[in-house]
Amino acid sequence: MPPQPPPARCTSFMARSLSRKISQFYDDQLAPSGLRGTQFNMLVQARRAKDGPLTVTRLAELLNTDRTTLTRNLQTLQAQGLIEVVAGADARSRCVVVTEAGEQAYRRGAHYWRQAQQQVRALCGEDVVAQLEQVVDH
Repeated sequence: MPPQPPPARCTSFMARSLSRKISQFYDDQLAPSGLRGTQFNMLVQARRAKDGPLTVTRLAELLNTDRTTLTRNLQTLQAQGLIEVVAGADARSRCVVVTEAGEQAYRRGAHYWRQAQQQVRALCGEDVVAQLEQVVDH
């Protein structure tokens, strides 16, 4: 007799599917700005630094990604002139600085991001989005 399928849907698969769908939606909405969702989020976090530029390590922590992946993604923004990666306070650290072109890209993207946020919240409902945020925060 063949093994029976699991009685419940795989939570990991469902979370990854949701992530891909939402990411694609934001990519589509941000496309007129020339940014992808991941690029917009990197700019958002990098420009939040109040006490000087964020280190690559700190930025990776804020984005919930590993340093290697972030470094690869930052290279694209650097090649577009949207950020600079400069020496940090010590010889081992590198910091991310948003350039004027990066600020302009952020401002272009912010309009489309706000529209995407409103559409997702309207589609899913504020309660569902609040629950999702609570799950992610915990």
